[in-house]
Amino acid sequence: MSKLNIVLFEPEIPANTGNIGRTCVATGTRLHLIEPLGFRLDEKSLRRAGMDYWHKLDVTRYIDYQDFLEKNPGAKIYMATTKAPKIYTEVSYEEDCYIMFGKESAGIPEEILLENQERAIRIPMNEEIRSLNLGNSVAIVLYEALRQQNFADMQLQGHLTKYEWK
Repeated sequence: MSKLNIVLFEPEIPANTGNIGRTCVATGTRLHLIEPLGFRLDEKSLRRAGMDYWHKLDVTRYIDYQDFLEKNPGAKIYMATTKAPKIYTEVSYEEDCYIMFGKESAGIPEEILLENQERAIRIPMNEEIRSLNLGNSVAIVLYEALRQQNFADMQLQGHLTKYEWK
């Protein structure tokens, strides 16, 4: 079964990584963490943000970006950055593609972006703001990729409660 892949380049805020981990579990997406991390994976804040799902998460850690590239040869990687001319909805996301997001304070390093300009994407937003929250950005782009794949292998029916929806 093919899966989408979310890559976090040196994430710094444990709550963001926890929320992203939870989103990955909910969508059957793999999570890749490129070190150094700005936290330990057993911190309380990470646990509160989604660590209760962590045991169900398909997650891999890498010592650095080079380690990530070596262990994922030929990976088609889309780079999310505020600097890209292409909007995230203008891309066709392939099965098993990788969508990379940079650390909260600095994004993806310029040298990596320069090597991957043709696959750089951005989320439109007003000029007054520097960027969106990392967890929100991942959810926005990931759900577009999943939509393009018709939400393959995901539950498309609603959860019924005591209320009947008409």
